Amino acid sequence: MKKLAFVIVCGWLLIGESVLAEGFTLFSSDVSGQLSEAQVFSGFGCNGKNISPQLKWENAPEGTRSFAVTVYDPDAPSGSGWWHWLIFDIPKNVTSLKAGAGNIESGLAPKGAVQSVTSFGVAGYGGACPPQGDSAHRYLFTVYALKVDKLELDSNAMPALVGFMLNRNALAKASLVAYYAR
Repeated sequence: MKKLAFVIVCGWLLIGESVLAEGFTLFSSDVSGQLSEAQVFSGFGCNGKNISPQLKWENAPEGTRSFAVTVYDPDAPSGSGWWHWLIFDIPKNVTSLKAGAGNIESGLAPKGAVQSVTSFGVAGYGGACPPQGDSAHRYLFTVYALKVDKLELDSNAMPALVGFMLNRNALAKASLVAYYAR
């Protein structure tokens, strides 16, 4: 009976501990339920400011050696979605990106981070620009906690290859969803 009571108490302690443990989470002071003009593309008929939002993450899992961030629109009428931003090889001690870090010339991205080619055909952040009249598109902002220091890819890496390498090396990921229509 004492053994059973010990097992029950230990089980409750473990359950309580896991329930109270905070998970890997992504936040933004710039992105809420809807994207603003700041995060909208400037081109293709869109007149936004094309500024990548501020992002912050916390509670990365033990063993994290680097991070990556992507922005993806699964609703784009391309047959394969649309990659708006891929930045990886973010050092493990970095837990946020400043607004505008997706502009390669700004120098705001963390040192050593790589921004690769998006579906727009260039590296760096490319904001939302769904076709006129489409229902609201979902924009998935995702941070990946990775088990490797580097993905061993460069700024010419295609989105599908980056996505494959991210998923192959992910310890955890956290996402925000925002919507935009025009």
